[in-house]
Amino acid sequence: MQQGEIELQDFGPDHIEGAVALSRQENWPHRPQDWQMALQLSSGAVALDDRGRVAGTILVTPYGADCAMINMVIVDRNARGKGLGRRLMEQAFALAENRPLRLVATTDGMPLYQKLGFVPSGTILQHQGKVTELHTPDGVQAASADDLPEIKALDRDAYGADREALIDALAERGQFAVIRRNGVIEAYAAIRPFGRGEVIGPVIAGSAGDAKALIGFFAASRPGAFLRVDTDSRTGIAGWLTEIGLAHVGGGVAMDRPSKKDSEQVRPKVYALANQALG
Repeated sequence: MQQGEIELQDFGPDHIEGAVALSRQENWPHRPQDWQMALQLSSGAVALDDRGRVAGTILVTPYGADCAMINMVIVDRNARGKGLGRRLMEQAFALAENRPLRLVATTDGMPLYQKLGFVPSGTILQHQGKVTELHTPDGVQAASADDLPEIKALDRDAYGADREALIDALAERGQFAVIRRNGVIEAYAAIRPFGRGEVIGPVIAGSAGDAKALIGFFAASRPGAFLRVDTDSRTGIAGWLTEIGLAHVGGGVAMDRPSKKDSEQVRPKVYALANQALG
């Protein structure tokens, strides 16, 4: 490569160390294990500078043929303003093939995504902190491996895409809880190690009350632990999260390409994301 030239390569395990350094530059909490999980579920690209250092990253996480999440989009501050973000996005489009695309945009990334045809569809609120003391809610129980097929079906119905691989990855690393009525699972939540502590999500439920019970189930068992929940502002649980000690600390804008139909955005059943990267 010539001096200053940036080369794009397939994202592989050998690039994780450089990716972690890049995400720390942005004050993102991702550990090597968090990058490894994202890469396990995704394909992607890295930008390497003329010294072989990671100067940019992007991942594409497919959910069956239904859609794909574009995530972990980072460009080194010293490499910005040279079109690298667009090059990475064009690579992501190729990897996603013809799938509808979703992402959660930062303020810095919004202008580029809008130029590339992404349309805002919601506001994601990041809540985190140490919860106040909670009583374990009634009606919630720990899930078993036998519950995974039913959890996957419920998730597919709510999210509108096949996230079987994500559910399996969560089962490898964390725990599930469910609300079961008349022998049928009506709501579920997952928790796993992430960043500074643990993240609760996805949370799939038919009502805010069930979503709060699932989050409360995990929070009550971890007094003093650092927890994170990423929720859509339309779910109506953000105020309650703040009340139990999970402060609103930021977030992003959910975007789609092409735009979802209005009928698909009426009443969210996804009360918390797996996290902002994975949807």
